[in-house]
Amino acid sequence: MNLWGALNRGLVGENPVLRLMIGLCPALAVSTNAINALGMGAATSFVLIFSNFVIAAIRKFVPDQVRIPIFIIIISTFVTIIDYVMQAFTPELHSALGVFIPLIVVNCIILGRAEAFAYKNPVLSSLFDGIGMSLGFTIALLAIGSIRELLGAGALFGFAFYSPALAATIMILPPGAFITIGFLMAILNKVENKVQ
Repeated sequence: MNLWGALNRGLVGENPVLRLMIGLCPALAVSTNAINALGMGAATSFVLIFSNFVIAAIRKFVPDQVRIPIFIIIISTFVTIIDYVMQAFTPELHSALGVFIPLIVVNCIILGRAEAFAYKNPVLSSLFDGIGMSLGFTIALLAIGSIRELLGAGALFGFAFYSPALAATIMILPPGAFITIGFLMAILNKVENKVQ
């Protein structure tokens, strides 16, 4: 497998949020501002990259019948690690992300990549797949969070650009996430069509 292809696939062609439409719960819920979006992207990336690596490394020793429970145990281990690390070093961000950190265990991106890719491919390809999918997820979340914060609160990364009284409050509410994802998908489709 081409390593560049494995890395690039998650960025554009199979972007988890803007193409595959998976992992949308955290994308909708925590992307009210850029900092939360970046934090969620980093936490999910840690879990996805390391779980892909470990699952690919042990895939020849895991019987087919028990592979899903083993995947979940591996994923849960990395979620527990990132949960405690964030609680210790970034308590405000951990509090803002709340229940969505433990819910990474059931994120479709993580289990989907374990089953569809890491269990069937060697370690290096799985590592690059994890990195590509993580970058695609984080970039999409960061774009959504930045747009929603800028239009909905008049700020970006907490720095105010204009009065919140002039901002469109709907953009930091759930409908704002759907609107933003729709526009980003349309832009991605337009750019991809022009390139082809």
